[in-house]
Amino acid sequence: MRSFKLATILGLNIIVTPPAVYATLLLWVGLSGVAIGLLEVAPLPAVLGGLAAALLHWIGELWHQFGHAWAARSTGYPMTGVRLWTLLGISLYPRDEPPLPAATHIRRALGGPAASLLMTLVAAVITRLLQPAGGVAYLVALFFFLDNLLVFTLGAFLPLGFTDGSTILTWWRKSRQPMIDGGG
Repeated sequence: MRSFKLATILGLNIIVTPPAVYATLLLWVGLSGVAIGLLEVAPLPAVLGGLAAALLHWIGELWHQFGHAWAARSTGYPMTGVRLWTLLGISLYPRDEPPLPAATHIRRALGGPAASLLMTLVAAVITRLLQPAGGVAYLVALFFFLDNLLVFTLGAFLPLGFTDGSTILTWWRKSRQPMIDGGG
């Protein structure tokens, strides 16, 4: 199985890799298993809820990436696409993009977590509205809220080498270094 173009959304090519497909299946099975084994949800609602949660995870990821794309477009150096890999996405930029100032990289990196914060707030309201009824819909909403809060908003700032936090930290440090020989 090779990577394939899933769609073009808002001018961004959405590329799916085999690890994203496998990770999504594992997420679906894992969430279904947790619902059945730990939360004592009946099998059919658990499997459907697990599928809904796995799909909502990707909606959260794409929303996060659209935040990056909006910020990138506002700098004049737009994204070209998103590569979905394992359970996260990678922002794609033109290969021939010129060297950019640190502030541009930081602004583009902040767009994803900002968008995810907005989605987290929306998910919090929906979760709160569904809480009295309980059930699978509430559990899926709770997962979506926590996923957006912990992975796409707060987790994005962890400097793990592949996160927005790493990009921000790297370019902030570079912006603080004195210029040598006219370089920056």
